[in-house]
Amino acid sequence: MSALTYPVLARVAVVAGVSVVALGGCAATPTALDAPTTTAQRVELSNCGFDVSFDAAPERVITIKSSTTEMLLALGLGDRIIGTAFQDGPVPEQWASDAAGLTLIAERVPSEEAVLDLEPDLVFAGWESTFSADAAGERADLTSFGINTFVSPSACQSAEQPAQLSFDNVFSDIETVAAIFQVDATELVNAQRAQLEAIEANGNSRTALWYSSGSDTPYVGAGIGAPQLLLDTVGLTNIAADVNATWAPYNWEAVVDADPDFIVLVDADWNSAENKIGVLEANPATANLSAVKAGRYLVVPFAASEAGVRSVDAAESLSAQIAEFDG
Repeated sequence: MSALTYPVLARVAVVAGVSVVALGGCAATPTALDAPTTTAQRVELSNCGFDVSFDAAPERVITIKSSTTEMLLALGLGDRIIGTAFQDGPVPEQWASDAAGLTLIAERVPSEEAVLDLEPDLVFAGWESTFSADAAGERADLTSFGINTFVSPSACQSAEQPAQLSFDNVFSDIETVAAIFQVDATELVNAQRAQLEAIEANGNSRTALWYSSGSDTPYVGAGIGAPQLLLDTVGLTNIAADVNATWAPYNWEAVVDADPDFIVLVDADWNSAENKIGVLEANPATANLSAVKAGRYLVVPFAASEAGVRSVDAAESLSAQIAEFDG
């Protein structure tokens, strides 16, 4: 991908389901994977089908979900964060010092009142469901108060959802956020590309269940989102790959029939990997799964299970864990 620049020349770029429009002159026609290019004054975007515009880089940001907090930290923008909410676990060591002074305003999604009290100029969310009347507020309502909203592009569901998530989508998300804040993501993206290229696909087509949550009904990583991307990257075969969704309800009978070689456990502060192991071992059917009896569990932190700046790290970790099992 090209480096981020800010010329006067206008252009339109479509990246990871986000249309980026820069105003200023004659239009050019880039390829779909061009980095977003903007003027220094204004950025216009269609984000999950909702039009937003930025006249200047946001200065007061509320981040909701770890994926958005860590995106800004990775881009060196931690000083713009005035409040965080719904954090899924500790910030990784490389950003811990920058995150030390951040204020958690809600354990889950904050109310609209709590958002308005902080007077942000942007609410940056990891899930579309954040923006509803009974949560942080409708996007149109927040806009009417002069507050911009933005959803991680690869998390879009209602519109502009990637048909099949790729690392090009992930890197385009990083570049889009960088364009909004008028910073250069080239170094970060190049480093992640190099790290990705070094990951060994050592799954050797063995099967895996991506177990996100649930007990009576498991909620699993399905065939088009971040779980599928990570499993593909390390050479594992997702037993729920034929489900056309990012995450989806599944059933234990199908899991038992597939008897996966590995079970990926998503670890969150609010739903730990240990809790999921307890669910698997307490159910007589799943207790007899080969992976459960052998303890062939691969663990991914929740924040790293969603598309973002930790996706490459998650794939690298999965490959390393597979290597440990293989000796």
